Amino acid sequence: MNVNIQTVHFDADVKLLAYVERKIEKLSQFHDRITNVDIYLKLDNIAHHIKDKIVEIKVRIPRHEFFVKHSCKSFEESFDEAMDAVINQIKKKKERLAA
Repeated sequence: MNVNIQTVHFDADVKLLAYVERKIEKLSQFHDRITNVDIYLKLDNIAHHIKDKIVEIKVRIPRHEFFVKHSCKSFEESFDEAMDAVINQIKKKKERLAA
């Protein structure tokens, strides 16, 4: 599984990157053929906007791609919600293939 983490409009600290990498490792238990994971951490620069930490996760398996985008007040919260959503997508896809 190839993992690519990109930050947009800011430089992420080591603690945030370690958090993301630790959580992303758990994806392999939901699908064994994940080839690539792209994670985008973005800072929305609208001053009066409350939810300004955006996380996008793109997961590729052979012949399919999952995409989730979430925004919250913190990157950790955004990432957790996005991870839950992408895991649900993967589970539903596996259920449809098994049926």
